[in-house]
This record gives sequence, structure tokens and C-alpha cells, in this order.
Amino acid sequence: MNLAQLSKVVSDEAKAFEMIEKLRWPNGPVCPHCGGTERIYDLRKTRVGLRKCGQCRKQFTVRVGSIFEDSPLPLGKWILAIHLMCSSKKGVSSNQLKRELGISYQSAWFLTHRIRLAMTQDPLRSLLGGENKIVELDETYIGGKPKNNLHKNKTKAAGKKVAVMTLIDREGEVRTVMVPNTQKRTLQAIAKPLVDKSATIVTDAHLSYEGLGQHFAGHHVVDHSKQFVRAVIMHTNFAESYHSLLKRGLFGTFHHVSEKHLPRYLNEFEFRWNSRKETDGDRTNAAIAATGGKRLTYKPLKAERKGTLSQLFPNR
Repeated sequence: MNLAQLSKVVSDEAKAFEMIEKLRWPNGPVCPHCGGTERIYDLRKTRVGLRKCGQCRKQFTVRVGSIFEDSPLPLGKWILAIHLMCSSKKGVSSNQLKRELGISYQSAWFLTHRIRLAMTQDPLRSLLGGENKIVELDETYIGGKPKNNLHKNKTKAAGKKVAVMTLIDREGEVRTVMVPNTQKRTLQAIAKPLVDKSATIVTDAHLSYEGLGQHFAGHHVVDHSKQFVRAVIMHTNFAESYHSLLKRGLFGTFHHVSEKHLPRYLNEFEFRWNSRKETDGDRTNAAIAATGGKRLTYKPLKAERKGTLSQLFPNR
């Protein structure tokens, strides 16, 4: 659905429930308490979206066990927010959602982070590249200049930049990871489990990428001090283009992103890029379908979250 078609659904809360139920439960209602699918009683005449499981005898709606749980906002506003975040190439700010949905800034901020959780994809779900395929690796720094920070109470962290590594399959998906540093062991420890060994790697002349050719089918280096493209196809333009889009979104739309929440924003941009060939409606449907089993409460959201290598890959 586009925004015009979606307006007919979100204006009716019962239709909004039906839409999310079809996406979350394509094969029929599933009890979030016991996982039962049989003897699900329809109590929607009593309350919009209400059902009861005949197995565990508990009542539930499609909100339970998802990012929508315990939210006082109508599902219609949730659907609108998800659509706006999925259709806006550079993202949509909490302030804009506050104005368009008629809610408080705190509610809009909390809502966007819960939607970003639904957009989060497992970085190890599939390997990038493959035989005769090219994967570009590049790193960049996210952060502003101290002279541009005009806050009176700014700290020493005001000019701190955060390193971000991007691995992009020219014909497929992208992985973007916040890294504690750009040392050789750090960057290569991330690249090796994410990229297929039969792929060809293309990087710039950063010394941290030396030796990658031993682990993959090939490794080509482009020295940007001498040239931008080598042998026509040897370049990192895809990764640099993705970084440009990411920075334009972070600087132009959000203006300021703290280090502890940056991984969530990276997940959002990654989700949109990986579904770039889909329509805005299909992308919205995919985000709604992924809302189940993901719960985020306000207290841990406010807690500090560091993007260390051990947290990104706890089993490696």
C-alpha cells in the first residue's frame, strides 16, 4: 500500500488490527503465551483485536509479544510511523513524527527505537558475496566537529568520532557495524565471518586490510592517493555511496546521534538498503511482519550501550 491507500486502514483501528494480524499471523492467530494455534476464540466484539486461547485460557491481542506491547498509541499511528520510516530514504526524525502523529516527543523517540528493533536483521543470517562476486570493504567515521557544537554544557566527547565499517555486496546486501577501532585484527575479525570465502574483496589502501587475500578468492586494493578506479571494476564506490547516504541521513535528518544508540540507526539504514528493490509498501509489510518476538522497554533503552566487538560477535 502507498500512503493514500494506507490512510483508509489507519483511520479505522479494527482494520489496523486486521492488517497487522495478517502480517504477523499469516496462517491464523497464534497464542503468544503458549504458542497454541487451536481453539483460539474470537472476542473482538468485546474489544478490538481481543482473542482468547482455549489451551492456556489466557486473553491476548496481536500487540502481545511484539514491539507494540504495552503501548498506549493506536495501532493506526504505529502503522503510519513504520511506513514513514520505511519510505523515507534518509530516515524521519522523532520531531517530525511528533508533529505528524500528534504525540509527544518522548513517545515519538521511544516509538522510533522500537521500530528500529523490528528492522534489526541477524548479521550472520547469510554470507555476503560468493563465487565470482565482489564485496567492498570500507570504514568511515561518524561525528561532528567540536567547533560546530554550540551547547554551553558540551563535554570532551563533543568532538569524538565513532568508527563504522561497511561490507557491501554489489549484487546483494550490506552489513554496517560500529567498531571500537580500525586496527587490523578488529576489522578482519568482522570481515571473515560475514563474507563468503569464494568472494573477491575490494578495499582502499588502509593497512588494516593487508592479508585478506589469504582468506578470500582475491583481494584488490585501490590507492585513493593515486586513483579512484582501477581496471574499471576495481573500486569502492558502492561502499562510499552508502556512507554518503548514511551521513546525509544522520546529519541532515537526525542532526545528532549518540554513540550508545548509533547501532540502532545503522540497523535502520541497513534494512532500507537491503530492501531497496522492493516497494515502500512491501518494505513496510516486511517491517511489520518482523515485529513479533521483539520487545523493548524504556529503561534499558536509556541505559548505556557500547558497540564493542565482543557484543557484536559474542560467540567469536
